[in-house]
Amino acid sequence: MIVTIGAIGYTAESFFQALQNANVDTFIDVRRRRAVRGREYAFANSQRLQARLAELGIRYVHRLDLAPPPAAREQQAAADQAAGIARRQRTTLGPAFIAAYERDMLAHLDPAALRADLPPDAAVIALMCVERAPAACHRSLLADRLSAAWGEEVRHLKSEE
Repeated sequence: MIVTIGAIGYTAESFFQALQNANVDTFIDVRRRRAVRGREYAFANSQRLQARLAELGIRYVHRLDLAPPPAAREQQAAADQAAGIARRQRTTLGPAFIAAYERDMLAHLDPAALRADLPPDAAVIALMCVERAPAACHRSLLADRLSAAWGEEVRHLKSEE
């Protein structure tokens, strides 16, 4: 199974509890920058995140190659600004970002190789980024691609906020 999760909207306790409730055993961080602004999201900063996951017995993997390229991020930021939407309030990705991510990242992704890079006993794999809404984040595009290739169900974990 593939699950996705974003840090925004969670507390540290609810974030890690959601991972445990979903029985996540392998956590793939798909962020370019592995930090989140704001004291309330310090738990999602790389060192703290890795330490807590290790305590919970959840493997941590960082895959920079799955993060959106800077040009795509800039296109989304421009679209958000033009629409007057704050990044943390975005609910969907713009067509330019989607096209760029599909062209620059997903077109070159080898799902079989990614799966082979994971431990053989990886059963519940979490894809993590920052955004609250899965549809506002590249993790949903990646999850859909992996789901189709691996024949796995996707479940989006969402905060209660």
